[in-house]
Amino acid sequence: MATHRLGLIMHGVTGRMGYNQHLVRSILAIREQGGVTLPNGDRMMPDPILVGRNADKLAEVANRHGLSRVSTDLASALADPDDTIFFDAGSTQMRADLLRQAIDAGKHIYCEKPIAETLGDALAVARLARARGVKSGVVQDKLYLPGLRKLAMLRDSGFFGRILSVRGEFGYWVFEGDWQQAQRPSWNYRKAEGGGIILDMLCHWRYVLDNLFGKVQAVSCLGANHIPERVDEHGHVYSADADDSAYATFQLEGGIVAHINSSWCVRVKRDDLVTFQVDGTLGSAVAGLTRCATQHRVNTPRPVWNPDVPQTTVFNNQWEDVPDNQAYDNGFKVQWEEFIRHVIAGTPWTRDLMEGAKGVQLAELGLKSWAERRWIDVPDLAESASNSKAA
Repeated sequence: MATHRLGLIMHGVTGRMGYNQHLVRSILAIREQGGVTLPNGDRMMPDPILVGRNADKLAEVANRHGLSRVSTDLASALADPDDTIFFDAGSTQMRADLLRQAIDAGKHIYCEKPIAETLGDALAVARLARARGVKSGVVQDKLYLPGLRKLAMLRDSGFFGRILSVRGEFGYWVFEGDWQQAQRPSWNYRKAEGGGIILDMLCHWRYVLDNLFGKVQAVSCLGANHIPERVDEHGHVYSADADDSAYATFQLEGGIVAHINSSWCVRVKRDDLVTFQVDGTLGSAVAGLTRCATQHRVNTPRPVWNPDVPQTTVFNNQWEDVPDNQAYDNGFKVQWEEFIRHVIAGTPWTRDLMEGAKGVQLAELGLKSWAERRWIDVPDLAESASNSKAA
C-alpha cells in the first residue's frame, strides 16, 4: 500500500496546548508510527509547516524535533496548494479571523475551542466553511478520555438505568505568578484578550453533556473573579478582570440535572483534576481522566446518619473500578487521525465547526445568565441564528 504526503499548516504550536498535545503527542506521534491508515490500506504522512509570529521560537521547536518547515508569513503558507489542512491552537481572540483566512484560501479547518469569542462570529465561520465546501473539525478531546469512554460504555450497557444527575468538578490552583510561575498564560485572565473560564470551559461541557448524557436545554451560571490581580510572564502586575471560576447548573433532556464547578482557584482533594459523578436508578459511577469506579444498586451500602460519633466507614472502598480491558491512545491523537481520515477518505464525522458553535452558544448564554441572575433556555442553534445576526 502507498504512503502519501499530507501538508499541514500548524498555527499556535509554540503554546502549551498546541505544542504538547497537538504537535508532539499527535502529529509527531503519527509520523513516528508511519502515518494514518486509511480504509483502503494507504497511509497519510503529515508534513507540518509551523507558522507563527516569533521566528526564534518556531525555529527552536522545529530544530528540537527535526522539522524543516517554519514561517512567519501566514499568507504565503495559505497560498501553497500543497498544504491542505490549516490548524489553529492560538489565542481565542485571533481564531475567527484566522479561520476565515484559511477558509478563503480553500483549506480544510481543524482547530481548538472556542472557535470564536461570540456566537455570531462562530456561526459566520461555520457557515463560511460549509458554503466554500471545506471540511472542518473542532477539538473535543474530553470525549476521548479513558474515564469518559468508560462512562459511555456504562451508559450504553444500561448500567445506570434512568440517569438522574451529573456532578462535575474541574480545576486546580493556578499560581498568581508572584512567588511561583503561573501554569497558564496571562491572556486567560484578561477580558480584552478573550480570557475567562466560562468561555473556555462551558464549550467543553456542552459537547460532554450533549454526547454523553442529554441535550442541554437550559443553563444557570454564576461566574466569579476571585483573584483580581496577577503577575504576567514578564513579572508585571496586571488586572485579572476575567472570570476565573464558574458554578453552573444545566437542565438536560430527559429530566437530567447536571451541575459542574469550574475553577482555577481551587485546591484539589479528589481523585483527579476533573471528576464526573453520574447517578442513576440502577447504579452510579465516578470518572476522572483515566479511571472510572462504579457502585451498582445491589451493592449500595446502607449509610446511617449519626453526627454524634466519628465516621468510620471508608466510602471510597465501597466502589469497584472499571478495568482497563483495552489500551487507550492519546485522545488528541485519536481525534486527529479521525479527522485526517474524514478529509482524505470521507469517513463519517460529526465534530465540525457548527458543533463548535454550540459550545460558544452555551458560554454566551452562561455569561448572560450570570449578568441577569436567572435561568436561560438554550434554543436550537438554527433558531438562535437569527437572533445572533440581529445582535
